[in-house]
Amino acid sequence: MSYANTAAVARPDEDASGIGRRVIGKLHRKIVWYCFFLFMINYLDRVNVGFAALTMNADLGLSAKVYGLGAGIFFLGYIAFEIPSNMILHKVGPRIWIARIMITWGIVGCAMAAIQGAWSFYALRFLLGLAEAGFAPGVLLYMTYWFPKKERGKAVAGFMLATVLSSVVGAPLSGWLLSSTHGWNGLSGWQWMFILEGLPAIVMGVVTLFYLVDRPEQGKWLDAEERRWLTTTLAAEQEGNAAHAQHDFSFIFRDPRMWILTLIYMFNAVAIYGVVLWLPQIVKSLGGLNNFQTGIVAAIPFICAAVGLVLVARSSDRTGERKLHTACAGLCGGVFLAASALSSSPLLSLVLICIAAMGLWATLGVFWTLPTQFLAGAAAAGGIAMINGFAQIGGFVGPYLVGWIRETTNSFSTALLVLAMSPIIGFFLCLTLKMRNDRADG
Repeated sequence: MSYANTAAVARPDEDASGIGRRVIGKLHRKIVWYCFFLFMINYLDRVNVGFAALTMNADLGLSAKVYGLGAGIFFLGYIAFEIPSNMILHKVGPRIWIARIMITWGIVGCAMAAIQGAWSFYALRFLLGLAEAGFAPGVLLYMTYWFPKKERGKAVAGFMLATVLSSVVGAPLSGWLLSSTHGWNGLSGWQWMFILEGLPAIVMGVVTLFYLVDRPEQGKWLDAEERRWLTTTLAAEQEGNAAHAQHDFSFIFRDPRMWILTLIYMFNAVAIYGVVLWLPQIVKSLGGLNNFQTGIVAAIPFICAAVGLVLVARSSDRTGERKLHTACAGLCGGVFLAASALSSSPLLSLVLICIAAMGLWATLGVFWTLPTQFLAGAAAAGGIAMINGFAQIGGFVGPYLVGWIRETTNSFSTALLVLAMSPIIGFFLCLTLKMRNDRADG
């Protein structure tokens, strides 16, 4: 089949009411929502230490600075293995490698119950980061194997929605586990929380070995016509992008856009993880709430974040505009986070944090459409991992910064004000990027 014929068959917007829409619907049901569920488990195991801290810190005598360092040290392990993990996934296939990642992090997540003091806390958080490395960028790369570029914003947003809904579900769940399991068989509630929230990763890792399919050609849940439409659509895009899509792995370290994107994501991560890993303690400091009530209230900002994530991704896919959607969402997050720090009313502070969360998390779905505009193949595998990996420095800095400021000033307000500066810096960096419009470029 000639390229001209392939392109004629393959335009998804020409057949939106027929086979194209049917295929995209199946991809969302079979891939996006399954990976969404896996990411919920992943994100909960990553951030549940924020709830454990409500009782673990007192049990083990951990200071705010020690907790902040331990919460953030996860990201040092994550950074260390991020790029190698994604390159291995590109070679051996997503099914096997994603399953391996899940089983490994589930085991380490359960082992968090064995923390005895500061050094074991540091070691297990580092190992958890090492085990989880490659999961999120691996799934993001996997999406590019299946979704035409004009559909990736909604697909990535659906996947990233797990980062907020895991907290909507996980915050009350973690608060309930802390309260209801305390004293079972001589273990504290935070120990049971780590064990019971780590086990699903092991189980779903085994399920993933049998469920995931590496490439569209192997998707038996697509009929022959649907497979042909999808493979020709993706092939036509690859040919059409050949002029400006890089496949060479070494390219990712030479292109200034890669480093700007890494900084943007890193500054956003400073704010996101600074808020996520301290939010239970911030909420509890606003009033006399027990652990379960704290979990309920702490879920509210994430409900708002889910709304922002979906609305901004839909707007971006509809217009094809990516850069300004990413930049303005981050600016909104920073401005309202700063406003929450300056408010003297606990209720107003919570409302402002909710609005800030809408902006901060809205960047996640649209942001990942930017690097795939100019990367493909091994460069895409390494590039996505590079951005996500190096940007996790922000995940280390954010929680540690909050802990240090909290211990120094005995206040969360100054810490939130400092965190707010990060996405605002990201806004200005994003404006410097030269990116194409996906609709105009099609």
